[in-house]
Amino acid sequence: METEKDLQSKTRWGILGTGKIAYAFAHGLAYVEDADLVAVGSRRQETADSFADRFKIPRRHGSYEALADDPNVDIIYVSSPHSEHCRDTLLCLDHGKAVLCEKPFAINAAESERMIARAQENGLFLMEAMWMRFLPVMEQVRKWLQAGEIGSIEMVAADFGFQAEFDPQWRLFNPELGGGALLDVGIYPVSFAFMVMGQAPVALQTQAIIGTTGVDELTSMLFRYDSDKQALLSCSNRCEMSHSAYIYGDQGQIYVHPAFWRGQRATLKKQNRSITLDLPFHGNGYYHEAKHVQACLQKGETTSPLMPLDETLVIMRTLDAIRDQIGLIYPMER
Repeated sequence: METEKDLQSKTRWGILGTGKIAYAFAHGLAYVEDADLVAVGSRRQETADSFADRFKIPRRHGSYEALADDPNVDIIYVSSPHSEHCRDTLLCLDHGKAVLCEKPFAINAAESERMIARAQENGLFLMEAMWMRFLPVMEQVRKWLQAGEIGSIEMVAADFGFQAEFDPQWRLFNPELGGGALLDVGIYPVSFAFMVMGQAPVALQTQAIIGTTGVDELTSMLFRYDSDKQALLSCSNRCEMSHSAYIYGDQGQIYVHPAFWRGQRATLKKQNRSITLDLPFHGNGYYHEAKHVQACLQKGETTSPLMPLDETLVIMRTLDAIRDQIGLIYPMER
């Protein structure tokens, strides 16, 4: 039986939104020993109640404002469509709540700057929820790179694509909701390239197929870095891709599989030998992200060392540059 002291030592979480990703995060949070999911907020009381019943959440709110105003919540996970991330994050920050905001962080860099500035003004923790960064397999990849196991990194290649059933009103295809492959799944290979290269590209070239609703459905990107290093990335919501990620160095290569963004195995190849490590994640994988966020809060940090706000902002500026090349402007940006 939990004592009052145990309850006080726990991080009290709220979830804003009740969609598919909110369910996944709530499942992962259940594995975090010192986490307490105490509240949920939805635009309708019925959906808040249904979500709360599923996860035995005591405080259920029929508006996002009520959740943000809840004094029993320490941090809010924002899981609304990314077209609403800026508005919803600012709401939570203005009510003194730390925020973990689902990827992509916002629609564009301008919104991201507003969110980051508000968090800094209020002295509050804010992080982009790129759960891939915190998986054990990515931790191992970073260790290999830091140890120089494959020498100088020359190229990154990664893709994420699937075939979605077309629905012009659905988030993936609706420009009003920031639809398109790039912001939905292209963010994964782009973020992976940033993690590996540790810098923004100095030049980029992009080709895309724009669908009937005006959003990208297949996008290919070529990044060039200092010293002529490269990244070759692609994403799609109209065809299935390999979901693979390779890092090529002048002394070897690293392969993350079976699907890099939820990978549980990494292979290091060098000098005619190969090492494969199985690195399963805990629960459904969201555990590792939530655990990291709580560690940051306990240390009084306002940004994550593994997914820092300055990197999130540079990534958003890169996504803006990609969209500029393919001519993708969302209605809320006009």
